[in-house]
Amino acid sequence: MASYVSPEIRDRFDTLSADLKNLILERNVCLNNMYDLIHVLEDIVAEGEAE
Repeated sequence: MASYVSPEIRDRFDTLSADLKNLILERNVCLNNMYDLIHVLEDIVAEGEAE
């Protein structure tokens, strides 16, 4: 499955750094709304804290 970013949140997604966008897209996620994006970002933070 390839990652999907809804047009509804594309403008917010595009404000992220290129590295962060790539990290999100590598996760093969479906981002339909801001809650989906926030959830993925929280997962990335939690994984970074666990290292």
